[in-house]
Amino acid sequence: MYAQLLRGRIEKMKKLETIKEVLERAVDKIYPSKQALETVLNGGRKLKIYLGVDPTGPHLHLGHATNLLVLKRLKNLGHQIIFLIGDFTGRIGDPSDRLAARKPLSEKEVRQNLQTFKKQASKIINFAGPNKALVKFNSAWHSKMKFEDILKLAQLLTVQQMSKRDMFQKRLKENRVIGLHEFLYPLMQGYDSVAMNVDMEIGGTDQTFNMLVGRDLMKVLKHKEKFVLTTKLLENPKTGRKLMNKSEGGFINLDDEPENLFGKTMALPDEAIMPVAEFSTEMPWSEVKQLKNMSPRDAKLKVASWVVKLCYGEKPAAEAAAKWEKTFSKKELPAKVPTLRIGHKESGIMGILIKAGVPSKSEARRLIAQGAVELNGEKKVKPQEKINFQKGDVLKIGKHRFFKIA
Repeated sequence: MYAQLLRGRIEKMKKLETIKEVLERAVDKIYPSKQALETVLNGGRKLKIYLGVDPTGPHLHLGHATNLLVLKRLKNLGHQIIFLIGDFTGRIGDPSDRLAARKPLSEKEVRQNLQTFKKQASKIINFAGPNKALVKFNSAWHSKMKFEDILKLAQLLTVQQMSKRDMFQKRLKENRVIGLHEFLYPLMQGYDSVAMNVDMEIGGTDQTFNMLVGRDLMKVLKHKEKFVLTTKLLENPKTGRKLMNKSEGGFINLDDEPENLFGKTMALPDEAIMPVAEFSTEMPWSEVKQLKNMSPRDAKLKVASWVVKLCYGEKPAAEAAAKWEKTFSKKELPAKVPTLRIGHKESGIMGILIKAGVPSKSEARRLIAQGAVELNGEKKVKPQEKINFQKGDVLKIGKHRFFKIA
């Protein structure tokens, strides 16, 4: 009897701790209010909650982990979770946080990008077993809508409402083009909530406008309150720039190999490690707070291990940490270094970097300018330099990527 009471108290404490994390960890705002959501979560009512992700690229990254972790906490509380892939809205192009219109994706590009989404998301949330998370595609309802349906939906919003959006205001002031289809994007994303009849939506602060459109549509079409929880974006607190941005050179994919996940986390700016720990790992809050008292290197080692643990588990995290220590503390190369075949001996350093996976020429120039490119331990500082590569040469990019020339 006493054992049962003890287990009951422990479970209740765990539930309260999880609810506290849902309401506070990485959270920016909750609509209509934090208090209203807290009351519902404590009351035991089961909610239908979703996160929508457009397949604008083939990878989910560490920034996506923030919202996936919120979903996981809510799932652990027994709520129904939906991971919505915007295979239809992704072809329109979300104007969020962009000074120019996003190039719409083709149906083929969308299909290619979404192939691994569920597998990547499953590193954090479970799509099998009891109370399994669901995967849905918004083409299931949007592709069936007639033009008449869209016109009726559009009558519920005004041009004035749409033009109040921050990004549209910026474009208007700078005399930049706003495509009519971009006004339709928030409408279509908002309708996702109606189509699934959800109780709550989660997304980054850059999605606030879209999610609130869905909240308005739910009130009109379903006569129902929808909670909206916005999460803080994973940004460098010093510069205000997004950390998971290809143009900034800090893209960390959830499906990166453990060693790369660890190394890329170690390569982040010192000031960025606290947000990563709080938003994108399951490190206990008490340990997150202790990071402030640690050296930047030790703090990064701890957070990098938690990042790998999130995606792969404890053993791969320990192995990745050991490999990193061996490579960078003892100045040894990793046991396994990928080969890079260049075709002919003399090649430009820019072309080699692109071949090695650097996403763009501008990023390659940035790496060279920062002294982040080395050949056999020698920094390469001239973007136009032609090099006579030899078999066995070691190319180093950044702090953690090595290649052997074959």
